[in-house]
Amino acid sequence: MAVLHLVFGIFGNALALFLFLAPAITFKRIIANKSTEKFSGIPYIMTLLNCLLSAWYGLPFVSSDNIPVSTINGVGTVIETIYILIFIIFAPKKQKAKIIGLFTSVLAVFSIVVFVSLFALHDNSRKVFCGFASAICSIIMYGSPLSIMRLVIRTKSVEFMPFYLSLSVFLCGTSWFIFGLLGRDPFLAVPNGVGSALGAIQLILYFIYRDNKGAPKKQTPTEEETMEMGHTKYNEEKLSNANGIRK
Repeated sequence: MAVLHLVFGIFGNALALFLFLAPAITFKRIIANKSTEKFSGIPYIMTLLNCLLSAWYGLPFVSSDNIPVSTINGVGTVIETIYILIFIIFAPKKQKAKIIGLFTSVLAVFSIVVFVSLFALHDNSRKVFCGFASAICSIIMYGSPLSIMRLVIRTKSVEFMPFYLSLSVFLCGTSWFIFGLLGRDPFLAVPNGVGSALGAIQLILYFIYRDNKGAPKKQTPTEEETMEMGHTKYNEEKLSNANGIRK
């Protein structure tokens, strides 16, 4: 059982790293154009918060046998911080101030969680507090593609929902779901079970509407619908080419 637990942790690490690195194409474009254009920095802010809380939760003095959770989310924290700093450098003044404010808020929230868990809570109460914070943030992150799924149903086209992104979300969520089950950790199993289910729904939608990809009846996604992909307008370069997948 311990070996399987470790195997799924390693598998989850590999898939999560792939998802973390996927937006690199977006930032290559931002650097090349020296502008964030109409890309949104909010998804990276939210992902950073999720990484920070998950990395903290996986530490041995918070929860046991969850080191793989800390390692990949520690790496994710570094990657997302780099994305955010690049975004701040090239963002227009108004957007720059907004992202700096959100970035500061994320650090403040994380600092409060760390302070409370270290000095006010102990043992199981510490695990429960940090686990709930991490799980809630993870569910919010996994739920972000709902607007894109709604767009797919409305347009009957999967142009805005790359297959490899959906597959990776499903596999990553499933890996961490099984990791949580094997470790008997509901704070990992539940949010990643939700992620696995949402990934499966995305795959089902893809296979239902895949023949309509690029069909004439296209609609430009709204700002809300493209938010989780880091866009606030349709990126003329198809997202599938931009990612090979995505996170």
